[in-house]
Amino acid sequence: MNRVAVVILNYNGEEHLKRFLPSVMAGSSGADIVVADNGSTDGSLRLLDAEFPTVKKVVLDKNYGFAEGYNRALAALDGYQYCVLLNSDVETPQGWLAPLIELLDADSSVAVVGPKILSVAERDRFEYAGAAGGFIDYLGYPFCRGRILSTTEVDSGQYDDCREVFWVSGAAFCVRREVYLALGGLCGDFFAHMEEIDLCWRMQLAGWKIMVEPRSKVYHLGGGTLQSNSPRKIFFNHRNNLAMLFRCATPLQRVVVAIVRPLLDLAAAMSYALKGDKEGARAVFAAWRDFIRWHRRLSAERREIRGGAKCESRYIYKGMIVVRAIFGKRKFENMM
Repeated sequence: MNRVAVVILNYNGEEHLKRFLPSVMAGSSGADIVVADNGSTDGSLRLLDAEFPTVKKVVLDKNYGFAEGYNRALAALDGYQYCVLLNSDVETPQGWLAPLIELLDADSSVAVVGPKILSVAERDRFEYAGAAGGFIDYLGYPFCRGRILSTTEVDSGQYDDCREVFWVSGAAFCVRREVYLALGGLCGDFFAHMEEIDLCWRMQLAGWKIMVEPRSKVYHLGGGTLQSNSPRKIFFNHRNNLAMLFRCATPLQRVVVAIVRPLLDLAAAMSYALKGDKEGARAVFAAWRDFIRWHRRLSAERREIRGGAKCESRYIYKGMIVVRAIFGKRKFENMM
């Protein structure tokens, strides 16, 4: 058995497996390839047995979502030092894995390292979900080197330095398995979206570093779980972002968020409604409803997370990314 497992969580993703799994198998020398199946009802398992018999399988009894699905998969994979959480719609070129493992081997203070993520459709352009490493602003809005809000940059090598960041994408997330399990993994209640940012924040509070290593690059299709305009995705992004901030933010940041975010989220709901997207507007209000219902549990989680904090992250942008965008600043450049 290798010490590295590339773990692909699959739910009814037979077509993605057909398209992308061959590149993962060809490009991931020195690693075991594992498909964790989240209770698929399509032909995914039959496909693996027939066309990819060397791929290891972890078969779950139902769809636990991205977060809990990975938690259960990594708990079952005894003996591995490092695990790479890899989306089923990611294409991996030859040699993509080695720089990530080399960095983890060289620096024992790093918990997670991610590659540069480019678009499958436009291969010289950064992909929305992660680009060249991510950050959040003071209100919790995520952005990346190479992606501000919905604007992605062309990759011309401008972010090819290996450096610390606030978060790396769950689309390609190379983590020390022991640290992942010790911190409870991804928040299962999130189901999907924002869970890797929440985990990276908790890792930093526990004293670990998060890195991006652009010598490694992968190509991500994106939208494999939910389309960007899906009401369900809107719901998960708003609810989980609020929950993450409640769990992890400093008291001062929480106060600022409590004052400003309701106004911005109301504006977002009104914007969806004015565009005729009533389901999107409802999703924002449903996110706040669930967030409020979670208050007691989130309070207990916050006491545990913040009570054990060893340090604060240095990679939270103290301004508002939305304000920068309004004034036309839609490139990362030298923000942080």
